[in-house]
Amino acid sequence: MSAKPRAQVSVATSRPCVLVFAGLDPSGGAGLSADLQAIAGQGAHALTVATALTVQDNNRVYAVHPVAASLLREQAQALTARIAISAVKIGIPGSAENARAIAALIVQLRQSQPQLPVVLDPVLASGHGDLLSHDDAVRALAPLLSLTTVITPNQPEAAALTGLHSPLAQAQSLRAQGCQHVLLTGGHDEGELVLNQWFGPDAHPDTLVARRQWHWPRLAGSFHGSGCTLAAAIAGQLAAGVPLALALDAGQAYCNQALVTAYGVAPGQRIPQRASYF
Repeated sequence: MSAKPRAQVSVATSRPCVLVFAGLDPSGGAGLSADLQAIAGQGAHALTVATALTVQDNNRVYAVHPVAASLLREQAQALTARIAISAVKIGIPGSAENARAIAALIVQLRQSQPQLPVVLDPVLASGHGDLLSHDDAVRALAPLLSLTTVITPNQPEAAALTGLHSPLAQAQSLRAQGCQHVLLTGGHDEGELVLNQWFGPDAHPDTLVARRQWHWPRLAGSFHGSGCTLAAAIAGQLAAGVPLALALDAGQAYCNQALVTAYGVAPGQRIPQRASYF
């Protein structure tokens, strides 16, 4: 009996791919698991490069074990040698050495794709406050800031990255460090509404303005992997060629719906429901 011919992937059934650098969360709530699901929810495909193995549940992080930078490079190079990359999403690098390796890989990709979108979720600690890097997490992220298309810090992260407390001052500082666009999220603030603010250049490149603001109802309780969900959804939208303003819109709407329908696996933080909504 002759062998069956190999199935060919057609253009109609292909998906844009997002190269993801993040840690492995065995609870399935954050990190690579969250990114994979959220990116799939945008109609894109996640290529997941593990930066660290973590010991955590839905509520606490007990240990972070970075992978070797050489292994990180091998994972990424095997993927990029064969698969077209339409966007990059970065979570925890795990170590300063890994952050430098990721930065070098992005520089290499941009030699042929100068406009390759890069979304950085600057995760410095878990929702419970547990640290997620063996090194100084703020310094570890430094090589990545100048390569970032969109950075999505919450207020504590923006304050840690800049040493400042005014949203405009934080955005100005992050822009000065190389981030093209800043989406400051208000999930850690107080009040009935969550305020997210997009800061970026207007028609005059040297002028920084709040391009747009979004208000979302503040939901009761806490969630495991909400920041991952937001950044990954934006990356998935950008990979599909959606303009930035619309990608920010769709990513936030997707994240909000995922939190509204979040479910529990144990007492404590709930898991966002990252089914496809669009």
